[in-house]
Amino acid sequence: MIRAYKFLMGPTVGQAAALAAMLADHCSLYNGALQERRDAYRHASKTSIKYGQQSAQLKDIRGFDPERQGRWSFSSQQATLRRLDKAFAAFFRRVKSGEAPGYPRFRGAMWFDTVDFPKDGDGCRWDSTPHDPVTRVRLQGVGHVKVNQHRAVVGKVKTVAVKREGRRWYVILTAEQAQPKPLPKTGSVVGIDLGIANFLADSGGRFVANPRHGRTAAAKLEAAQQALDRFPRVRRDKRTANHQRAVQKVAGLHGKVRRQRLDHAHKTALDLVREHDLIAHEDLKIRNMVKAPAPKPDPEQPGGFLPNGAAAKAGLNHSISDAGWGVFLTILYAKAESAGREVIAVDPPVAATRGFR
Repeated sequence: MIRAYKFLMGPTVGQAAALAAMLADHCSLYNGALQERRDAYRHASKTSIKYGQQSAQLKDIRGFDPERQGRWSFSSQQATLRRLDKAFAAFFRRVKSGEAPGYPRFRGAMWFDTVDFPKDGDGCRWDSTPHDPVTRVRLQGVGHVKVNQHRAVVGKVKTVAVKREGRRWYVILTAEQAQPKPLPKTGSVVGIDLGIANFLADSGGRFVANPRHGRTAAAKLEAAQQALDRFPRVRRDKRTANHQRAVQKVAGLHGKVRRQRLDHAHKTALDLVREHDLIAHEDLKIRNMVKAPAPKPDPEQPGGFLPNGAAAKAGLNHSISDAGWGVFLTILYAKAESAGREVIAVDPPVAATRGFR
């Protein structure tokens, strides 16, 4: 099985600048490849460009621009082009299925935050200084970067990725390992019901409180966002130092809420997996649940609309998103698979008749 590990990196000032330059150059490569595809299709010949054609151009691109594109890993640049190819494949798949997807878009400098290395040892090396008590990862063009390895990596490292979250840098590994030994059987079966007043209620009468991390941080987020809104909307390289600090403040608060939500989901899922062999939950259509209500035109007033409860629904949608049901269920399934447990989704009417609610 494949397991992912995420560790905080501690780059020096120079390494942080190199990491930012690497992201910027990969973003430029992504946008350039996207522009080439758009221009080719807009031509009278309606030419369709594929990944293989663009990958074949990398050698010339690197030779033409050795100071930027030429200093990064060739394989990581191929991974960036594959990411664009997957975006187009997903776009055409949705079009064929009758959906109305958005066309792949250009990425802004702050919206391109990950560089992938498809193979450990090709442009990167995990645990590059094994003789040193401090774990490091070597990245081509950056150097040996310190890593806060808070737990052991089990198995053979397959891929490495670098991700920026606000002012923090993370390294994400995927490792291939043997299927872990299942946990001992407990003989317990439980049904869980996700909610807002309580995050979780199970069929045994146990409740898990909803921490409402987003609501707790709402006042600080509102103040930070208001401070940010006082600055004019300009390009990132045109921002003043105070403007940059305001942006980082908002990003830091959102990042803290996200980490708190993940921590709560991991701990709650782990408790369930340790205590029960089978866990049943309602098959929630979360995407449909958070949709805004459709507008109601006023037949007596052309161009006017009747009240449709949008304000109240917006508050409910915010509470659902703050609870993080989707993230929790994803983590629950992953932990159950590793522990040899079973998680099943049950239709709401069936859940009610079987006493899971």
